Amino acid sequence: MNMRPDPIRLQSPMAPTNPPIAPAERTPLHDARALTQGGVQARIALDGQVYALRITRAGKLILTK
Repeated sequence: MNMRPDPIRLQSPMAPTNPPIAPAERTPLHDARALTQGGVQARIALDGQVYALRITRAGKLILTK
C-alpha cells in the first residue's frame, strides 16, 4: 500500500496583509496650498510636537519634525 500524507498548505509568515482602506469620500482631504496659505511652508502640531510641511520647487511635499 502506498500511503502518502496529504499535502499541508502553509501560509507564508511573510505574506502581506493589506489593511482596510477607507473610502475616499470619508478620508479628509486638505489642500497643501491652502495649508501654506499660498506660501511654501506650514507648521503642523500633533500631540505637542511641531512638524514642518514644505512644498518643494518640484511640487513635492516634505514633512519634517
